[in-house]
Amino acid sequence: MIKQITSLTNQTIKDIRALHMRKEREATGQFLSEGLKIIIDALDLGFAPQILVYGPKSDNGTDYHPLLKRAIDETLKAKGEVLEVTREILEKISRKDNPQMVIAVFAQVNRTLEDIDPQTNDVWVALEQVRDPGNLGTIIRTADAAGIGGVILIGDCVDPFSVETVRATMGSVFALPIVRCTREQFVADRKRWTGSVVGTLLTATHNHRTAPYVRPTLLLMGTEQSGLTPEIAAVCDTHVKIPMKGRADSLNLSVATGIMIYAAAGL
Repeated sequence: MIKQITSLTNQTIKDIRALHMRKEREATGQFLSEGLKIIIDALDLGFAPQILVYGPKSDNGTDYHPLLKRAIDETLKAKGEVLEVTREILEKISRKDNPQMVIAVFAQVNRTLEDIDPQTNDVWVALEQVRDPGNLGTIIRTADAAGIGGVILIGDCVDPFSVETVRATMGSVFALPIVRCTREQFVADRKRWTGSVVGTLLTATHNHRTAPYVRPTLLLMGTEQSGLTPEIAAVCDTHVKIPMKGRADSLNLSVATGIMIYAAAGL
C-alpha cells in the first residue's frame, strides 16, 4: 500500500531526515540513497529499499515511469514502505533545492575481515584513514569498474554509508563488499594475504608499474597528507610510488588509488 504524506512533522519523514547524521545511521543500520538509477542498480543486485520515497506524479497526470513502477512494486514485495510525498518534503530530506525525485532507505551490509576470502579475487584495496566522502565514493566506483574484490577501510575513516559517499559511488556501494576494521584487526589478519601486499610510499624505489604483483594482491593506500602510518606500512611486502614529472608533489587519493588498481589488475 502506498501512503501519501504531506506533513514535514510526520515521524517517518523525521526518521529519514535524521539519516544524514552518522550516529543515526549507526543506530538504525540504515542509509539514504538518492536517485532512481542508483535504486535500480540496487534492485538489480538484490537489494530492495526498506523505504521508498518519491515525488508526486507529473502535472499531466501520466502513469509512473516504468522504472519507478518497478521500484515501487519490488519495495512492496519486500515488505518495505512506499511513500508519495510533496516536493517540499523531498527538498527537506535531500537538503537540496533541486532534489532527486526518488529517494530510498536501505539496510547497511556491514562485513568483517573474516567475511571475505582473499582467494576469490586477484586484487583488493585497503584504505587507511580516508576522510573525504567524495574520494571514498569514487574509489568504490573505480574498484567496481575494475572488477576487484572489495574495499577495506582501516582505522578512523569516513562513513561509507554517508549520503555524499553513496552519491559518489553511483550505485557501486551495492556491488562489492566494504569492510571496516581497526589497525590491530588488520595487522592480525595480515597472515591470510598469501599474495603480495603492496603499499604506496614516497620513499619507495619500485615504480608502480613494475612492482611484483602476486595474486591475490592487496593494495594499501594512505592519506594524501601523511600516507600510510608506520604500523600499516610495516606489513607491506613491497612499497611503490607513482612518478610525477610536473610541479605537483602529490595526487588526489582517488586518482592515485585508481592508477594503482588498474596497474595491479593489469588493465
